[in-house]
Amino acid sequence: MSDFTFLHSADIHLDSPLRGLERYEGAPVEEIRNATRSAFTKLVDLALKKSVDFVIIAGDIYDGDWRDYNTGLFFIREMGRLRENEIPAYIIAGNHDAASVITRQLQLPANVHRFSSAKPETLHIEELGVALHGQSFATRAVTEDLSENYPQAVDGFFNIGILHTCATGRPDHNNYAPCTIAGLSSKGYDYWALGHIHKR
Repeated sequence: MSDFTFLHSADIHLDSPLRGLERYEGAPVEEIRNATRSAFTKLVDLALKKSVDFVIIAGDIYDGDWRDYNTGLFFIREMGRLRENEIPAYIIAGNHDAASVITRQLQLPANVHRFSSAKPETLHIEELGVALHGQSFATRAVTEDLSENYPQAVDGFFNIGILHTCATGRPDHNNYAPCTIAGLSSKGYDYWALGHIHKR
């Protein structure tokens, strides 16, 4: 297993409408509306600056059933910047991504791998000694524990699980793909790249 670096992110919610901003007099509405794009561009900038070996996005790249194709084109352009520097990206669809019709129609660049929603999938990055395990949401409301069907760690590899989950649950979040710390630990992975809860 060689040394490697990666960048883990989630819940970007590109072009979220941030409804209700207009109620606040003097609020920098356009600046705030563009904040998700700005943040994502900075994320890609960081990946390039650090020359990471790969990028992981653990769900909710988009913000529900968006209808402006420019949102998707922006994402593809940013992934193209990674491709030009030979940095792959590994993504799963979260609950917001699964709600989008346009998401399913986008042709992703060759450096982007989106994990299947049918069942957990494992990818091996042989030159780095990394095994990635992930599953996308098939629908907006996934209420079963997806992690239960994730495979055990692959011997001799650094194992990373990618999962969009409410984990053990938060009172202010829907009960999507709930799981337990014990269940995640039982897989023997070296790192879990989680998404959904907007806190550390």
